Amino acid sequence: MLDNMKMLGALGALMKNKDKLAGAGDRIKRKLEGVRVTGSAGGGAVTAHAGGNLQVTAIEISPALANGMAADEKTRLAAGNLIAEAVNDALAQAQVRVREAVDTEAKALGLDGIPDLGGLGGLLGGGR
Repeated sequence: MLDNMKMLGALGALMKNKDKLAGAGDRIKRKLEGVRVTGSAGGGAVTAHAGGNLQVTAIEISPALANGMAADEKTRLAAGNLIAEAVNDALAQAQVRVREAVDTEAKALGLDGIPDLGGLGGLLGGGR
């Protein structure tokens, strides 16, 4: 019952701020354009760079790992796992920055404290 009341209050706040909400997505996109994060794996053997748009922009492989990748199948598989780990690390960091930007915009609109709307918070890498 209390959750339903919170939901109604949240919907009321959204309706009250509908004009402000219209530009919120654009403001968030602009904030995230400059976001750059770096993830790594294997003690820096692989580094992945990603942006606020949750896209990987670059992968760096250390010379030692690159040389070892030609050695055998086991080393290539290990390298592939390190690359995946670095990419996942970078994307997790980017998701945190996206959540922060969305939360900041919501607070600026007076929408802080809105409950998780049926798991929608999970769309950005896990709800709260």
